[in-house]
Amino acid sequence: MSDTRVVLVRHGQSRANVERFIAGPRSCTGLSDLGRRQVESLRDRLARGTEFGATALVSSGFPRALETARILAPALGSLPLVTDIGWGEHDPGPDCDGMMYDEFVHRYGAPDWDGDPHATTYPGGETVADFHERVESALKRTVRENVGGTVVVSCHGGVIDRVLRTVLHGPTTGRFELHTLHASITEVVHVGGSKWRLVRYNDASHLVGV
Repeated sequence: MSDTRVVLVRHGQSRANVERFIAGPRSCTGLSDLGRRQVESLRDRLARGTEFGATALVSSGFPRALETARILAPALGSLPLVTDIGWGEHDPGPDCDGMMYDEFVHRYGAPDWDGDPHATTYPGGETVADFHERVESALKRTVRENVGGTVVVSCHGGVIDRVLRTVLHGPTTGRFELHTLHASITEVVHVGGSKWRLVRYNDASHLVGV
């Protein structure tokens, strides 16, 4: 079986990051001005065409990820953009989506990301276990549909955490933390069966000076 390359791009800084609200699929308002500049810098880097030849472009359905993918598209040969909601960030559910983060902590306490993955994190939203299973399924589906190709996926920090926990056969929660930078590149290669190769994590050299 041919190796399949998955290039994960975290979206640029979002308006939700700046305004500090929980931006699920219902309330996300896209990128900030800085976020667009970050992604434009990555686009200019990829336009040089020296890193990889993309064969597919996939995005989560969140506006901040879709905006990121559309900015990158010209540097990837203007591939058709495929939206796959499986690549979306942890869904906080309708009650918490759009809530200011400080209000959420005041009402429910700070989330315990290292605890029981089946426990309630967002009332009415996905558990960590649900989120992990969804992202793992999206990863497997993307590889299955793009065997031997190079897929660029515009997604989210939490999603990249889930992918690395999957490909490194790590625990669902705890043991390590990741702090994935906006508009950074993380690259993994499926080499067959359950075996993966981690090529790079958090590559953001294009952001110097942005």
